[in-house]
Amino acid sequence: MATLRELKGRIGSVASSEKITGVMRMTSSAKMHKAELKLKQLVPFRSQVETVIGNLLSADAAFSSPLLEAREVHSATIVVWGSDDGLCGAYNVNIFKQLVALITKLRKDIGDDARICVLPVGAKIAKAVRKLRLHNVAVDVPQGVSAKSADNVVKDFTRRLVDSFLNGDTDRIDLLYMNFKSVSRQRPRVDTLIPVTTAALGLDDKKSNASRPYIFEPDANTIFNKSLPLLILSVMQTVFCENQASEQAARVMAMQSANDNAKKLLDQLRLEYNKLRQQSITTELLDIVGGQIR
Repeated sequence: MATLRELKGRIGSVASSEKITGVMRMTSSAKMHKAELKLKQLVPFRSQVETVIGNLLSADAAFSSPLLEAREVHSATIVVWGSDDGLCGAYNVNIFKQLVALITKLRKDIGDDARICVLPVGAKIAKAVRKLRLHNVAVDVPQGVSAKSADNVVKDFTRRLVDSFLNGDTDRIDLLYMNFKSVSRQRPRVDTLIPVTTAALGLDDKKSNASRPYIFEPDANTIFNKSLPLLILSVMQTVFCENQASEQAARVMAMQSANDNAKKLLDQLRLEYNKLRQQSITTELLDIVGGQIR
């Protein structure tokens, strides 16, 4: 049975843990809102590029771009996002499970002989992905790229992915990340970045048909080939922001759970401490009364 001194020490430790988890929750919440704000700031740029491409698709013109070329897949690339830091619950574990499921699905689509290269973004997911031991699956951690990468790093990383497709190093590039819905809701999502498809990028026929007639200068095909890389870049920027917001949201929930558990444990320890203290006082009073009677 614990003594009063031991219980007092445990209460102090748990109280400190409660304060720390509370501060970490508030910090993660602030970072999450910052990532949400950045997501909202990206919307006008992406919407404008999508509008331009939608207008182009509605025009009576022929388009050709190597980024639209759907070829037989001999080599596929999966870019998977995770966190750089821990204390975010099962965030990275869930992403890793989705990665294994995606590789299995991709194997059925492209065959066992095709090569699959996994590019992990984030220190924690990179550590997990390095443990993969699957046939024809290689892991290549992109140097200088992290889950917290700045815009110039994201731009350079996107250019490298586009070049790998244009040079024939890979025939397909998929993105696996957590789609941010709210602080308590993040869902894994898989998008095909390249080859570009109008369905995958949300450029459906309804949006194209709603466009007004335009006169294009220079020609529509030139504008299309200039706009397409911008659309790919906007998708990558959105994914990085989605991952940052989802990571911080997962950390907010994890810290909230830890804070709640600390409060429950603190209440239990205080109750036990008060009972033991009351028992000690009662024993001392009985000893004093017993001494006076004798």
